[in-house]
Amino acid sequence: MSFRTNPDRILESIDRARSRDDAGMRAGSDRQASGRELDTEIPDVDATTPERVKRIFKALERAYTTCAQSAALGPLAQRFQAVGDVNEHHARGDVALSIRYLDHARSDDFAMTPFEIVPNDLIEARKATKTTRPDVNALRVLRGHLRTGVMEAWQRVEPRVRDAMRDRADMGHVEIQVTVDIRPAGL
Repeated sequence: MSFRTNPDRILESIDRARSRDDAGMRAGSDRQASGRELDTEIPDVDATTPERVKRIFKALERAYTTCAQSAALGPLAQRFQAVGDVNEHHARGDVALSIRYLDHARSDDFAMTPFEIVPNDLIEARKATKTTRPDVNALRVLRGHLRTGVMEAWQRVEPRVRDAMRDRADMGHVEIQVTVDIRPAGL
């Protein structure tokens, strides 16, 4: 029998592929996507607090856009694109926001927001996109959770950013990183 007609060889090949996927999942290499933005434009000395907050928020928007357009987001969405086929399965994840003040001794400001993806999310995405392509629907769901997670994380970290502005920590280079991490609900 050839490879195509030998069921044992086909099943062995499938098992090897699954074990490779599981090993990659355990390593965490394909569990997250991130976007990083370095803002090197230093504000004027007489800049107001709202102008300085806008500077940080614009850098956050650029980091979010980089993360949402990341090539790592596709494989991340493939991890749960078949969730809608099995009703008992769902995925959990986190959106993390980190703000580093590179020219100041102040520690990083960090916020994390959890989210959960259930099969109904994919059904609603299928209705909105009017397509049955699981990769399109999974990316839509993941980007939606990323967007809301970033905004919730920003609301949590904004008071600490304002404290940093009182310390003048934002008057140098600022690095912002947005990371989305997803895993099966059992982990």
